[in-house]
Amino acid sequence: MKRYYITDRKAVGGFRPLLEVIRDQVHLGVDYIQIREKDLTARELFEFTLAVLELRGGDPRKHLHAKILLNSRADIAFATGADGVHLPADAPRQTLPKLIVARSCHTLEEVRQCSADFVTFGPVFDSPGKGKPVGVEILKSACRLGKPVFALGGVNWENAADCMQAGAEGIAGIRLFQDPEM
Repeated sequence: MKRYYITDRKAVGGFRPLLEVIRDQVHLGVDYIQIREKDLTARELFEFTLAVLELRGGDPRKHLHAKILLNSRADIAFATGADGVHLPADAPRQTLPKLIVARSCHTLEEVRQCSADFVTFGPVFDSPGKGKPVGVEILKSACRLGKPVFALGGVNWENAADCMQAGAEGIAGIRLFQDPEM
């Protein structure tokens, strides 16, 4: 099961605690980290991304392989050497050579229409502020559309198996990785 961690520094108390969570998740073998700090200036995002990339560095024998994706900022991804970008489903199609492109999708039509290496899809389960959940059956349909799908929204360690049985490539979330109670 692949794991896709989406950051939220405000939920953990700022930059320093977030870097600690990211470091822990990198060492636990998370597959992707989406830096989703939408309110940062370009300079702040650039510097924070470099700090995250540094956490991933080090001894290649430790298999610290987390791919770092930036929320909607391909320019900063290129400039920092990050691995990719995460875009909304309706973002204009663009060619981004050498970058992984992930997209957020909330309907089967969005999954069908978007151009991406993989998608996050949901909310699968009830999640505060995320609208009506689509459920596991719709997730299963999304997983049959030919793109790798990460289940998102209300996913926890108890219901993750349901997502995987539906055909998901993996699970994605914020609280799932930042909240030890999940």
